[in-house]
Amino acid sequence: MATDGRPAGRIRLDGIDKRIIEELQAEGRRPFRRIADDLAVSESAVRYRVQRLQQAGILQIVGLADPLRIGFATMALVGVRVQPGHLAEVSRRISALSEVSYVAMVAGSFDLFAEVICRDPDDFTEFLTGRLHRIEGILGVESFMILQLHKLSYRWGVAAAEPNKRATRARRATAGAGK
Repeated sequence: MATDGRPAGRIRLDGIDKRIIEELQAEGRRPFRRIADDLAVSESAVRYRVQRLQQAGILQIVGLADPLRIGFATMALVGVRVQPGHLAEVSRRISALSEVSYVAMVAGSFDLFAEVICRDPDDFTEFLTGRLHRIEGILGVESFMILQLHKLSYRWGVAAAEPNKRATRARRATAGAGK
């Protein structure tokens, strides 16, 4: 599922798609002409592929701000336990709250985790008691205050998401040699 609620695109990513994504992760405003030159493809090919990736819900190009540098001093992860049968509605309602940057369904002691960004502890208290606790279907919450943020990055490697085919073939060949 794409982050905007649309089903994730079913397009197959090739090496050029992955390189385009990596280039844009490093510098979201990088001109298509420079990406095209680096990848030895046409600028129109880069433009088309970016549009295709965006339409499929695979790629978003957005400006990211460091919340701690623009006046939001309180960040927390909030674990949420949800009454059976209410997960979709509770997820939707939490996602609609302006302080919430993401909501994820998880396995374990909680049903959901939400990242919450507030101006200060008073703002966070109001968020918890005035809005979150009032959502029907929530059985309980536990807050995990973020004391220091050591890494905030969206630069994970797209190529790393695919298994190394050469290593897989080598393992198979080695396993077959021992028979």
